[in-house]
Amino acid sequence: MRLAPGIVVAVTALALTACSSGKDSTDAAPSSSAAPSSTTVDAPPSTTPKPQDCAAGYLSQFTLRQKLAQLLTVGVTGEADAENVVKTEQIGGIFIGSWTDKAMLAQHQVDGAQQASRIPLMVTIDEEGGRVSRAKDLIGVAPSSRVIAQTMSPDEFYTFSLDRAKKLKALGVTVDFAPDVDVSSQPDDSVIGDRSFSDDPDVVTQYAGAQIRAMKEAGLGSVIKHFPGHGSGSGDSHTGAVRTPPLDQLQTKDLVPYRGLVDSGAAVMVGHLDVPGLTTPNVPASISPEAMALLRQGTGYGAAPFEGVIFTDDLGGMAAITNRMSIEDAVEAALIAGADNALWITTDAVPKVLDRLVTAVNSGRLPGSQVDASVLRMAKFKGSAPHC
Repeated sequence: MRLAPGIVVAVTALALTACSSGKDSTDAAPSSSAAPSSTTVDAPPSTTPKPQDCAAGYLSQFTLRQKLAQLLTVGVTGEADAENVVKTEQIGGIFIGSWTDKAMLAQHQVDGAQQASRIPLMVTIDEEGGRVSRAKDLIGVAPSSRVIAQTMSPDEFYTFSLDRAKKLKALGVTVDFAPDVDVSSQPDDSVIGDRSFSDDPDVVTQYAGAQIRAMKEAGLGSVIKHFPGHGSGSGDSHTGAVRTPPLDQLQTKDLVPYRGLVDSGAAVMVGHLDVPGLTTPNVPASISPEAMALLRQGTGYGAAPFEGVIFTDDLGGMAAITNRMSIEDAVEAALIAGADNALWITTDAVPKVLDRLVTAVNSGRLPGSQVDASVLRMAKFKGSAPHC
């Protein structure tokens, strides 16, 4: 999943250009069309502002270790756990899971972690509705995606989603790992099953688009998943390796929602999926340079280039990864492959993961320019990008 060097350079250059502003002045170069002269005359000082690289200014506030910490999102058990990992490492995001003390949201304990963070902290959650619902006790129960598509129009679902997104935002959540855009006809209780809106990719795109628009209006980040498509996978990546149909078979079904939503503003979560014709054997998409390049470039599935944030699925609690490698190996592999943010479910390993990543940058395995590009993407997604 390593980004091609040209892509990293292009993204970084684009970010730096977009962030430029004028404060300093410089001498103007003589015009190439000026008439020749035997006398050399110094050009007067120009009043034209010289663009100042505000992206570089933003990046300069972090040490290398803190830059890398901005590319991690980790599950927390409660208030003390969250505040500790933010204070000690300036981690970029925390994840509210089913095991997390509900007081984190119910009693606004996330506020303490936010205050400990130098820049806005991502507070993430899995709130799809149905059986994947971490906040139903606080914002109410929602039907599964499959039931939603059978009982509501897209407009009705937009209104329904807007109300729930506003409630999540009020609790301190900033990013919801939803909607699930897997296209599936599997039984309701299978790993995807009723988490899928439909086995019709156009229906999935329509309903997912409505939910993304609602979350955006509420000021909540959204994340579509599980690229390049888990809906026809061979099993459950929580329990072991999962193989999808070959890439050419995903083109007309599983990849359709991504093709339609690549410019929606949503981030993308890449799944732990072995994809024949795309990934190297025994290298799932979440750590595959080829899968990341497919998403980032878009040309391999007829989509526009994806310029947003790429998340991994959970690297620490799913056997499709943990049966193959340690958390340090997995996070390093994911970022080298081209992910912008590595997700896992505990804080214990954060120091040793960051130790490994610093070594990876210093050794050249993980290019510093790629890290900077990811930090800037994360800043834009979190709303902390510089405004120059």
